[in-house]
Amino acid sequence: AEWAHIPGLLNEIFDRMEKEAHEIFLPNVKSRSDFFRDIASSCFMTCVEELAKNDSRLFDKMIGVYDRAILRVESKSYASFFEEYIRWACEEIVKMPQFTKYEGKIREVTDRLAKMEFNPLNTIGTGYGRQRLPFPKEQIRSEILCHGLGAHYMFPNTRTVLDIGGQDTKAIQVDNAGIVTNFQMNDRCAAGCGRYLGYIADEMNMGVHELGPMAMKSNKQVKINSTCTVFAGTELRERLSLGERREDILAGLHRAMILRAMSLLARSGGIDDEFTFTGGVAKNQAAVNALKKLVEENYGRRVLNISADSIYTGALGAALFAKRDKKGEMASLDLKKLNKKVATH
Repeated sequence: AEWAHIPGLLNEIFDRMEKEAHEIFLPNVKSRSDFFRDIASSCFMTCVEELAKNDSRLFDKMIGVYDRAILRVESKSYASFFEEYIRWACEEIVKMPQFTKYEGKIREVTDRLAKMEFNPLNTIGTGYGRQRLPFPKEQIRSEILCHGLGAHYMFPNTRTVLDIGGQDTKAIQVDNAGIVTNFQMNDRCAAGCGRYLGYIADEMNMGVHELGPMAMKSNKQVKINSTCTVFAGTELRERLSLGERREDILAGLHRAMILRAMSLLARSGGIDDEFTFTGGVAKNQAAVNALKKLVEENYGRRVLNISADSIYTGALGAALFAKRDKKGEMASLDLKKLNKKVATH
């Protein structure tokens, strides 16, 4: 009974989030590279702070509800929502002035797409939870292999891949077919990966999507001694107490994180042309700028590839492995000739 009013508060918050988060994410080109999850999280936090500013217990309860919900849904896909999502996307697009005159054609195509049946021909599991998937072992591939092949597909001249994700950092060398020839990986701690940035964002009471833009405002980079998550908060607070500007501290943190990645790259065999940067951190412009500078300082000019869809590189690699099943039956498959509408995933 004590928390009976929480569903009403959540409805109020979600109504506000639906409006504000979409306004930030959809029309603003600069925000297109941000994770919608991070923008939504930031909006949720702001709303909760306002509603529970005089009640710390309510604040903790609301944040706990959000954390438990996110953990359950952020790594799942919902095939049953496909038609609903396509139709929602169509409605958002036809509202945009530049697409108004194409509304009829857009609706025709999206209506056909929304009704499309998907028949998985083959499935490959990868990522942190791959060993728990109910797949035979021949349908499991490591993240290293998937990122190498996915990066090669996106940019065929790729020879070196750096992936900085939420859980780890991977430095990968591939040949001209996208086959991994060497790699180094840091998965023992959060230092230098997305979790590190998340921790810093929490310490500074910011959204993860706000870190990069703020670091870009720096004109006096602060030298950071450690990228260890355990000590990062202490050093951050110490720097702030000395009067250092937040943007200068963040610029130093981004450089320190990329320096750690450079060490992995060196141990994996260095950086060959072309060099492809993948993972969620590839969407952080401050991290990208730091990487460009350090690569040029240590290896000279290199072609640096970054896809707008960099977070899907591993999934793309897994899909390509699914297409190349062990019997080779799908390698030359023409989906258009099948009776049913099908797709691989």
